[in-house]
Amino acid sequence: MTIRPSRKTHVIFSARSIAALLLLCAVFLPGCASKQPASDKIRVIASIEPLAWFAERIGGDRVAVSVMIPAGGNPHTYEPTPRQMADVSNAALFVKAGSGVEFELDWMQRLVDLNKSMTVCNASEGVTLLPMSAEKHEHEESAEEHHDHGNFDPHFWLSPANARLIAKNVERSLAAVDPAGKEYYAANATVLDKELQALDGEIRAQLGGVKNRRFLVFHPAWGYFAHEYGLEQIAAEEEGKTLTPRQMEAVIEQARSAGIRVVFVAPQFSSAQADAIAGDIGGQTVTVDPLARDYAANLRKATAAFVRSMQ
Repeated sequence: MTIRPSRKTHVIFSARSIAALLLLCAVFLPGCASKQPASDKIRVIASIEPLAWFAERIGGDRVAVSVMIPAGGNPHTYEPTPRQMADVSNAALFVKAGSGVEFELDWMQRLVDLNKSMTVCNASEGVTLLPMSAEKHEHEESAEEHHDHGNFDPHFWLSPANARLIAKNVERSLAAVDPAGKEYYAANATVLDKELQALDGEIRAQLGGVKNRRFLVFHPAWGYFAHEYGLEQIAAEEEGKTLTPRQMEAVIEQARSAGIRVVFVAPQFSSAQADAIAGDIGGQTVTVDPLARDYAANLRKATAAFVRSMQ
């Protein structure tokens, strides 16, 4: 004999089942449950990782931040993905370096054309840009080529003094896009400014007792850092270009005469030639990242590495 549940039992079972399904949906499929819609947040895109960090610190819970050039991406050659282009079309704010980063020179106008209502924050506004100070090896270049390479150094964010200006520019742009969050952004910017001043003090204390003030980098990214703290950056190459044999010899000779045993490399570039230089001077290569996302932690790490190399 088959016993069928009564209609009443069936209804109770169905209600419990529905409740259980809703609970599972809320736990395992967050998109099914009601929550704060992502669309309620201000969509911000930064061209490089360090600028995304500033947008996150100042924007806090009111923003959703993404970055164009991901960790390890080469700003000289990176091209946006279709997904990134779609994200740009929905962004309220784009934070650009504005200092001559090659990706921006190639793509910024196209990104703006894709979303004409998007506000663009120039993070370098108010910053005094420095000329590229890499060793030029003029004997390998014509006068015209030398002039072409005489651009400003785009890596201005690697100075805490400039970082404070970045924070102000980001705060101002976020407040313009989202006036309701003006006081919130101002409060976050105040906290960050104090942290950046403290960071500057830490770095000065670490470098205070260092007598040898020269360090060798393969890619000339640390000119603003060197300028800020009275150091001399010796750069092997420029604009990501491969060194000729004569340029390699000149770098090796300069490193030997300066007693340098460390060649600093960036993870975005091949270290093959830097490894060769390090081998010839009886030294080693050490990685310091000019594009790491956690700005403060990265400058602390880089400072410690520079101090070790110069002692």
